[in-house]
Order: sequence, then structure tokens, then C-alpha cells
Amino acid sequence: MKVNNPEMNMKFMQIAMKHLPEGKKFLDNKGIELNMEDLQPMLELLLNVMSEAYELGKDDATNKAE
Repeated sequence: MKVNNPEMNMKFMQIAMKHLPEGKKFLDNKGIELNMEDLQPMLELLLNVMSEAYELGKDDATNKAE
């Protein structure tokens, strides 16, 4: 599930890129070497998780407002 909002998707990408060095360091410390091309599927997964979490929070807020 992806949010159909390019602005929100851009914010999600900015959040993912902010935390990417920490994730890469973790993998490097485990002996798993990945380049940016290898990390792309993980970024997509992270964006999907953020989109689902956003929709869940949005639905929850809507239900509480009713």
C-alpha cells in the first residue's frame, strides 16, 4: 500500500535517507556489504512500511473523530 500523495512520498523518502547511514553501518558491522543499488529494495520496503503506518494512523484518527 502506497500513499497516493507525491509530497508525502517525498517526505517518507527524506526520512528513509536520513536513517540510511545508520542502517548501512549496522549491516557493515555484521559483515554485509551493500551498495546503493542493493539497498534500493530495502528502501522500497521501508517506504511501504511508512505508508502503511501513515494510513493506519490516519484511519485511527478518523475513527476517533467520529
